[in-house]
Amino acid sequence: MPRPLIGITARHVNTEDGFPATRILRAYVTAVEEAGGAPILIPPELPEDGWRVLLDRLDGVLFSGGADIGLEHFNGEPHPSVEEEPVRDALELPLLRAAVDADKPLLGICRGFQVMNVALGGTLYTHILDQLPNALQHDWHDKPRETLAHSIRVEEGTRLAEILGAPLLQVNSLHHQGIKGLAPSLKATAYAPDGLIEGIELPDHKFALAVQWHPEWMRSHEEMGRLFERFVEAAGRSA
Repeated sequence: MPRPLIGITARHVNTEDGFPATRILRAYVTAVEEAGGAPILIPPELPEDGWRVLLDRLDGVLFSGGADIGLEHFNGEPHPSVEEEPVRDALELPLLRAAVDADKPLLGICRGFQVMNVALGGTLYTHILDQLPNALQHDWHDKPRETLAHSIRVEEGTRLAEILGAPLLQVNSLHHQGIKGLAPSLKATAYAPDGLIEGIELPDHKFALAVQWHPEWMRSHEEMGRLFERFVEAAGRSA
């Protein structure tokens, strides 16, 4: 059977020479490849008629990490730490809604987790440490990306619990924003010790799941590899 075609959202950057480029970290590509998928990059500047054609041909979509979602999309509280990626917002928010409407398997990671919530009507803390009482530090960018920062509690009876196979796990943490108000159609599937939502899924969807941590940097952990494997398997069934 051919490998399922998995689109991965990318970001716009400028090279050291000042040339515009489209970039995705290799860890996402490797995670999809190791799980049996065929990864393809989705450039953020792609217009709607382009991404709709691409979505029709994709078997699944991975919404990757990156900078912050524009405050105007969820009436967010301004904060000096916010770094927006408007070109990605313009693509990813409608792309996620279209993927949901098409019952297309999707996996969100970090920013992608937040994109799923905002696209479906949820809100965010724009800087967790200043806005969530008794918050843990969630931004560990000064540490190696595989560093285990805190535990998560996984909700019983969820798809995430079935995939990960354990009620408590240690995860990495590379974000300063998080879910404040959960979108009405979503179910929370995991929590950090400070109560912050760390996992979400869309019940009754073929496979629509997102996590706030970065499993692509934790592939040596068997349960994180399973997360990508189940995503790619669901995409294969929809091919």
